[in-house]
Amino acid sequence: MKIDRRRALALLGIGAAAPLTARAQSAYTGEVAFEHGVASGDPLADAVVLWTRITPKADNAGLIAYAWRLNPVDRRAGGAKSGAGLTGPDRDFTVKVDVTGLDPARAYTFEFEANGVTSPMGRTRTLPVGEIRELVLAVASCSLYPNGYFNAYQAIADLPKLDAVIHLGDYIYEYGGPNSYGMSSAVAGERAHVPDHEIVSLADYRQRHAQYKSDPQLQAAHARAPWIVSWDDHETANNSWMGGAENHSPETEGDWNVRKANALKAYFEWMPIRDPAPGGSFEAMNRSFQFGDLASLIMLETRLTARDDQLDYERDLDLVDGQPDVAGFRAKINDPARRMMSEAQEVWLAKELADSVQAGRPWQVLGNQVVMARMDVPSPRATLGEAAIAEAIATQPEDIAKRIDQMERLAAMGLPYGLDMWDGYAAARERLYDAVEAAKARAIVVSGDSHAFWANELYDDGGALRAVEFGTTGITSPGAGDYVKGLPVGELYMKGTKEVVFSDHDAKGFVLLTLTPEAVKGELMTVSSIVSKDYETAVRKAFTVTPQESGVSPLNPVEA
Repeated sequence: MKIDRRRALALLGIGAAAPLTARAQSAYTGEVAFEHGVASGDPLADAVVLWTRITPKADNAGLIAYAWRLNPVDRRAGGAKSGAGLTGPDRDFTVKVDVTGLDPARAYTFEFEANGVTSPMGRTRTLPVGEIRELVLAVASCSLYPNGYFNAYQAIADLPKLDAVIHLGDYIYEYGGPNSYGMSSAVAGERAHVPDHEIVSLADYRQRHAQYKSDPQLQAAHARAPWIVSWDDHETANNSWMGGAENHSPETEGDWNVRKANALKAYFEWMPIRDPAPGGSFEAMNRSFQFGDLASLIMLETRLTARDDQLDYERDLDLVDGQPDVAGFRAKINDPARRMMSEAQEVWLAKELADSVQAGRPWQVLGNQVVMARMDVPSPRATLGEAAIAEAIATQPEDIAKRIDQMERLAAMGLPYGLDMWDGYAAARERLYDAVEAAKARAIVVSGDSHAFWANELYDDGGALRAVEFGTTGITSPGAGDYVKGLPVGELYMKGTKEVVFSDHDAKGFVLLTLTPEAVKGELMTVSSIVSKDYETAVRKAFTVTPQESGVSPLNPVEA
């Protein structure tokens, strides 16, 4: 595809038929490159978003004219699309095109061109309508650039069949500096974060997104299939909530709302996500996708629109007569005023679930950032036995002894470990389960954030099974197993909690979901290394779930 500046401007309606405006006349015609690959996202039955970034080789470049082309893979007559546009420094030279008027269930290739340079080619596809017998989704989360190679992204790119990628957040991390998170990795020297400090400004967030998208393995995964993305906390700052974040200091980093606006502007520039409608909120990115008559994917926003501040044991667990006020802390956890989602989003979710069930779709998949299962901390000593604890402490005496002591104290009080997860917002979780029950939905929850694999059965306060959950581990982000190698954390939760069927806190990888009308299979896919580019992919565990008259079955293990 070759298109010169004059033709690009003509396609924009500012060529020979109209006087060139000052903006058009200033278009940069120098050397450019496509250093960040191509991507697509937010597919619909008749539309998809295409993305790239054009890197000018001059520091003072202004507007750049570009062209794009999308062609059906099947080469049937009709269906090709093309167009042109301008990008510039006001959006960091990123390009995002929402291509409409497409055919459902059709695969396409696409590419961009600017100043005589053609981008890599990407593949995408629209959503199906009507009958669909199988849907294959990769679920990913938590890619910490300095901590390892993105082998899991490459494994996603190499899948033999893939309809879409669901990314549940922590696509980037905000940390930076020689002693920051992930810098103890064996490959951190060649993958140190840029800029080399915590990111706060718009320029910082843009530079960090650019670094991540320079990775060829991530580029390969983006070019393979459309992505459906959400943010979690690290796209802004650790443990973010509506009014701030654990990793934000107003005294030194300024107003939270300014930092958040910087992060979200960069996110929408650099990610293949459909922009909000004019006047719409950039924070309210909850949306849904219909995969024919088989499944609805309902993407939730649980960070920035309504989430209340996380509870904290040191700050919020009061003492009464010198003893922890456990009942008072439980009351805070169960406070119905504490929110993960706004009331409007809860109403929207209930309607999406009901509409999907009424449309006859057997599956409702909830794209959710943090682990939903209830997990009061089990006693390590009572669950694993004194011999196992002694063996674990012998491997890392100081670290593991401290961790075990913390867990024993929480276990004695019957309190959860993860207050940033749904366990810290129990009433909000119960309202979600009420919506699932009212709709008679067959809910499959997918979760990220925890850097661990989970296969969970989700029960409401009355003990009824409301959903199953597949939690994905990190692409590279370190889990509990990286810090306390001698303590079998996954085994602890499997033995000591009702809802956890399986957990692995050591592995890195992604979840592969295969949906049919008869069952959903979740495969916990691992990569053997993140510090070598030589790796193998394997199935750590697999489970199926089948539809019931008004709900789902328990998880059924798949024998290897």
